[in-house]
Formats: sequence, C-alpha cells, structure tokens
Amino acid sequence: MKRLSAKAVRNIEGSLFIAPWVVGFFVFMAFPIFYSLYMSFHRVQVLATGIEANFVGFDLYKSILFENGSVLYNDLIPFLSEAVIMLPIIIIFSLLIAIILNQRFPGRLAFRMIFFLPVIFTTGRVILEFIAQGEGGLDFLSRYNVNSFIATRLPELWANAIITVLESFILILWYSGVQILLFLAGRQTIPSSIYEASRIDGANPWETFWKITLPGMIPFIFLNLIYTVVDLFTFPTNPIIAKVNSSNYGLSSALAWIYFMIILAFLGVTLLVFHRITRSYRVVNS
Repeated sequence: MKRLSAKAVRNIEGSLFIAPWVVGFFVFMAFPIFYSLYMSFHRVQVLATGIEANFVGFDLYKSILFENGSVLYNDLIPFLSEAVIMLPIIIIFSLLIAIILNQRFPGRLAFRMIFFLPVIFTTGRVILEFIAQGEGGLDFLSRYNVNSFIATRLPELWANAIITVLESFILILWYSGVQILLFLAGRQTIPSSIYEASRIDGANPWETFWKITLPGMIPFIFLNLIYTVVDLFTFPTNPIIAKVNSSNYGLSSALAWIYFMIILAFLGVTLLVFHRITRSYRVVNS
C-alpha cells in the first residue's frame, strides 16, 4: 500500500479540522439564506401534509415596496432618522472615552471593565425590558420640558427621532463598549514617540488631537462605522426585524431581503460621506 506524502497528510488533517465549520456553514447559514430567497418568490403555506409553495414572482416585493406602505415605510423612515442621529453619537462618544481610558490614572482597568460590562449583560431581552420600564433616559428632559421645546421647533419626523433617542440615551451609550474597545486598541497603535516629539515642538493637547490622534484613528473610525451601522440595524428595538416572523413566510422573507438591501445602501451612503469628510480633512491638514 502506497504511503501518503507529508503534504497530503497535512491537507487531510486541515480538511478534517475545517470540515465541522464548512458543514455548519452550509447547514445553518447558506441553506437558510438561499431558502429564504426562494420563499420570497412564493406564497408559502404550512399544511399538515407538508409545505406548499406557489410561485408568485416579484408580487410580494411589489406589495411591500409599492402597495402596502405600512409593512415597511411606517417603521423604516422613523428608524432611519433615529439611526442617522445615533450613529455620530456612538462614534464620537466611543472615541472620546477611548482616549480618556488610554490615559494613565488610578483605577484605569476598573473603568475599562465598567464601560465594557454592559455589552456582556445587556442582551436583547434585557434592553427591551429597560425600555419598556422607561429606563435609560435623561431625567432633565422632563424636568425642563425639553421634549416640548424640540417638538415645537423641528419637523415632526426629526423631532420624534431626537426625542426617541434622548429617551433611551443611556441605553444607546451602553452599546458603545465594542466601539470603545476598538478605538482603545487603535489609539495604542500610535507610537508614543510621536507625542513626545510634538510636545518638544510646542504642540498643545488640542493641536495634538487634531494633527496626530485623529488622523491615526481614521482607519478605526471606518471600522467602527461599519460595525455600528450593522449593530444599529440589528438593534433589539428594531421595528423591521420584529415584523420578520413566521406568520407569513413568503412576505417575511421578501421583507428580510429588502431590508438587507436597505442596510447595504445605508452602509454605502455612510461610507461615501465618511470618505468625503476624511478627504476634505486630509486636504486641509496637508
């Protein structure tokens, strides 16, 4: 019997190690994804004799996009408005906290744990329960009647979006733990020798931030933007995801694919705006 070469043995071993992941991917990821695409073109009924699927083409997509606005637009437009407000809040808050946590001060490790712990504890159900109880808001809003002030001075769509964000402001910041961690890792990639050189040249902290820290963090801002957009669109309070259920498999599948395309479009617009801003910033500082 011919013995296998060392290279062939290594290939077999590697294939065996990766086989569980490949099987799991096709069974639990690829198959459900493509089956949902298949169902989105069919009216699906679950009968006692099995699943009956009748081909309807793009009818379900047309119904969601052009005929029944309550399925998508009534919830999507307010949510997109809230996402536009939450995105810069989370990114800026995370960046500032990461810069602070990178400083040397007593209890730094404890503060890092405090800011990351909500990511571990706040599962979707916990967040929903907090929101249902009215927790996570800012008390001074009702004390100083800020909501009425916003409602009387802004268009209804944006006023409602801002009020909704403010009423769960603390909970939104709780979701900044991963972004803080990424920014903290990114901040530590900037050599301390650059900061020492800037201090020797007489740069103050404000100039150091704009000339050294912020340019060095741009790749991590880019990374956090992608992460935060995806995270926001899978937020526990997301009203679109709540409509993707098992009551109507065909319609839910079509809605899920439309929503997926909207996420890609929103992500593309966000990255385009980010690219324009960073290009202008580089031109100004060059």
